[in-house]
Amino acid sequence: MATFLGIDLPTWWFAVIGAVFTGYAILDGFDLGAGAIHLLFKKEESRRIALNAIGPVWDGNEVWLVIGGGALFAGFPEVYATLLSAFYIPFMLFLMVLILRAIAIEFRSKETMLWWRQLWDIVYSISSMMIAFLLGVVLGNLIQGIPIDEDFEYQGDFVQLLNPYALLTGLTTLASCTMHGSIYLVMKTEKRLYTKLSIMVSDTSRFFVVCYILQTMVTLVYFPSMSATFKAHPTLFAVPLITVLIIINTRILLEKGKYMLAFMSSAFTMASLLVTVAMNLFPKIIHSTINPAYSITIYNGASSEKSLSIILLFAVVGVPIVATYTFFVFWTFKGKVKLDENSY
Repeated sequence: MATFLGIDLPTWWFAVIGAVFTGYAILDGFDLGAGAIHLLFKKEESRRIALNAIGPVWDGNEVWLVIGGGALFAGFPEVYATLLSAFYIPFMLFLMVLILRAIAIEFRSKETMLWWRQLWDIVYSISSMMIAFLLGVVLGNLIQGIPIDEDFEYQGDFVQLLNPYALLTGLTTLASCTMHGSIYLVMKTEKRLYTKLSIMVSDTSRFFVVCYILQTMVTLVYFPSMSATFKAHPTLFAVPLITVLIIINTRILLEKGKYMLAFMSSAFTMASLLVTVAMNLFPKIIHSTINPAYSITIYNGASSEKSLSIILLFAVVGVPIVATYTFFVFWTFKGKVKLDENSY
């Protein structure tokens, strides 16, 4: 099998896709979190400020989701096909709330009626929560595995996807986004809203810590296979240990009011959690609960070597361009939010 820098192409592509989805989780995670807590702001001005804090970046953040989906289809078509068939209903719900969220952001300020703005505020907040929650449900099912047969076809139903562990993972994902989003908003606001958010970031971070501890305990008790990689390679235990230290560091930074550093620490938390999951799944991508031999790995689910080598070149060129664009947008709109006639 062809290699690059001593690593085979499927492994490279697994890393690239993981990096893209991690970028999406970090970037869209904070604006989903901002939307999830939107209804906690009672004043019209506060809601407008919170909405305009993500206004210049929310649609650009979703580009990473499009790139991730395209990369998954190109690199691991078997995984793409199985995921979309197994999670058909969750993904349809996901697309629906994704569309509703975009509509809510754009429609809210088109009319001045109170009922109109309140309606779209509710749609915006609920859709933001649903997106984060549904992504967590999908992740939870991937962690524990799903029933797929030797033809990589899903043999379960929709109800099976809503199992307690997947729902807990969805809640933990939502909690992570609310913490991430509230930290971002406190960096972008001032005066009374800043004070309110200073309290809120402490509450959302506590909520995430509780969810994280519960998720970890349930995973270790009911899915001991998730620790198999660390048992086989003890040095890799440094990754979950670093994750715990980063979470503690985030709480310390929040207590000290160092919100920029806390935001970066929160981003590293999300990244390290996803890296931990990826390490435990590798080389599998979708684990079959019917028979481990039916699982889809980075090898039996990958495109041909020629395809992988070609699209890897596109990724090497394309991903840095998107990353540069993303950095440029954030740099352009840095600083506190100021409302004007062009604001949402």
